[in-house]
Amino acid sequence: MSSTTSTRVMVTAGVPSRRPRGAGRAHGGTRAEARTAWLFLLPFLLLFLVFTAVPAVLAVTASMTDMTARDIRDPLNVNFTGFEGFVKILGNSAFQQAFLNTLLFVVLCVPLSMGLGFALALLLNKGIRRLKTFFRAAVYVPVITNIVAVAVIWQYAFSITGPVNTTLTDLGIPAPNWLGEPEWAVTTVVLLGVWRTTGTCMILFLAGLQAIPEEIYEAAATDGAGAWRRIWSITLPLLRPTTLLVTVLMTVMFLNIFEEPYLLTKGGPLNSTKSMALWVYEQFGFGNVSASMVGSVLLLLLVGIVAIVQFRLLRPKH
Repeated sequence: MSSTTSTRVMVTAGVPSRRPRGAGRAHGGTRAEARTAWLFLLPFLLLFLVFTAVPAVLAVTASMTDMTARDIRDPLNVNFTGFEGFVKILGNSAFQQAFLNTLLFVVLCVPLSMGLGFALALLLNKGIRRLKTFFRAAVYVPVITNIVAVAVIWQYAFSITGPVNTTLTDLGIPAPNWLGEPEWAVTTVVLLGVWRTTGTCMILFLAGLQAIPEEIYEAAATDGAGAWRRIWSITLPLLRPTTLLVTVLMTVMFLNIFEEPYLLTKGGPLNSTKSMALWVYEQFGFGNVSASMVGSVLLLLLVGIVAIVQFRLLRPKH
């Protein structure tokens, strides 16, 4: 019995194993699919490499040198300074002011944009029965409107003799100097920023609201939950992923705010509306390449840290 078994084992071991039919074909198909996927990804990877990865590496490298505008033609003929430039910029009063202004824009604009966007999304999802498409388009129009044209209109509207002050005067309200006084200049920039971004928040929140099953609200209403209770106990928890997305997008957008203060006030008056991005732009225009690169790297680090913290705090709890 044992000899027969060993003979069978030896015979079986000597016979080459056969692969299942179609196995090689399936493996080849997987490779072909992988090559096709990389082929589709290649344009994005090239654009990312040329316009994002390489400039980021060059910016970090230039931030550790004493490069100026005269050194751009011969970038290798510069002195390596390490983190000396970072220490110098962090102690610069103008940069510190720009940093505080940027934080102020984030603190004011992000909650206002998200609050208005959420309220409008609720209205367009349930409250308004007619002309929903019209109102959605009307709220979203500021997002796609040319910012230069908008800034020209806002400069005229909020000038000393503009229609805003004229209306306030007719109502017996003192007319402020919107663009000439630091407090009112900040208010004007915040209003423009909120006006431009509310439509984005509204669209994203509306998409999140329409993904919530209607049966959940019907069951809650049957149990006696009112409108505010349904919003607090159903809508807000189920919108947590959307809220995370909107919060990160708006925070990153206002950390990089540039167009509004540049076009409205040029960062004035008294640098009250100068953001970090505008400070970096001005330093590069002045020929301080290394200083502008230091500001860019610091802004990138700030955006990354804030985004990571927001993901930690607002990520959905399973």
